[in-house]
Amino acid sequence: MSKTAQSNHTTQAAPVKTDSDTVLEVDGLRTYFRTHEGEVRAVDGVSFKMKRGSILAIVGESGCGKSVTAYSILRLIQPPGKIVGGRVTLRPVGEEPIEITALGEKDERLYHVRGGLAAMIFQEPMSALSPVHTVGNQIMEAIFIHQKVTKQQAQQLAEEMLSKVGIPNAAVRLKQYPHELSGGMRQRVVIAMALVCRPQLLIADEPTTALDVTIQAQIMQLMKGLQSELGTGVMLITHDLGVVAQLAEEVAVMYLGRIVEKGSMRTIIKKPRHPYTMALLQSLPSLHARNQKLPSIKGSVPALTRIPSGCPFHPRCEHAQAGRCDVGGPPPLEQLDPDGVGHEVACLRVHEIGPTLKAQAPS
Repeated sequence: MSKTAQSNHTTQAAPVKTDSDTVLEVDGLRTYFRTHEGEVRAVDGVSFKMKRGSILAIVGESGCGKSVTAYSILRLIQPPGKIVGGRVTLRPVGEEPIEITALGEKDERLYHVRGGLAAMIFQEPMSALSPVHTVGNQIMEAIFIHQKVTKQQAQQLAEEMLSKVGIPNAAVRLKQYPHELSGGMRQRVVIAMALVCRPQLLIADEPTTALDVTIQAQIMQLMKGLQSELGTGVMLITHDLGVVAQLAEEVAVMYLGRIVEKGSMRTIIKKPRHPYTMALLQSLPSLHARNQKLPSIKGSVPALTRIPSGCPFHPRCEHAQAGRCDVGGPPPLEQLDPDGVGHEVACLRVHEIGPTLKAQAPS
């Protein structure tokens, strides 16, 4: 490419010194939905910081608020949903921090964030891609929105990114429609669309759900390689703790719209202190276990319109204590920090039962 593509975003100020270690800060985020059955508190007071260039995994069962958290960060929540509280701050290199939750829907900076500074890989590639436009046109559209380039330059960028994500004959694939590609190739196209403008934050919402295990492994290794090469911070939303053990550096475990445990990957996998995290780990099959019944978490995730009092997990927790765990509001996150890694747990009995919990590492 003869000339480096320049962003079409109008510079508002000279480059400033930003927090060199943090790319994303979420503080007390609350996203509610008003339904005919009542108020649904899908995300209820979520707070975390994400290190620049790191991989943060958000895990939990379906219905725990993982995807709504991701959509809230990019302001993609639609009525009847609404962000009712908290702040989301993006800290791009060389720019002023951007408080995403304070931006108006038509604010130019919001367009600068979406797809430019931050991008998202959605769960199902066929629903994320238009069936009536070629792969090339869809990738090039993302380029035109955020960069001042010619059609020839955009095409070259798209071709280079398709090659980078492992698609052979990229020039030919640009002219094809999504239905002409396999599921794994469509997922690679979606990843290329998200990364073509080199965002500083990438949100991957269960990016391998619809793929077979062989392709899953390839996609995950691809994301790891691109994250390392481009220096992009990755927020990985998944329920697969095996994937977390392979890729993530930090982990946040969610249950009913709240984070119940967070810390480094090694701490969460090897030294879980919340009964829910322990139950998730125990429910994983092991290559070494023979003729053993696979444990499961009793019951199911309650409806968000009927969240239990006290600790939301207490009806399913084998360590719950009557008159203590089932009264009042949800317990706050408590800093444990056993290894100097910022380990936090929301459990009233963490000091009584936490040290007794033992986990098996995902196979």
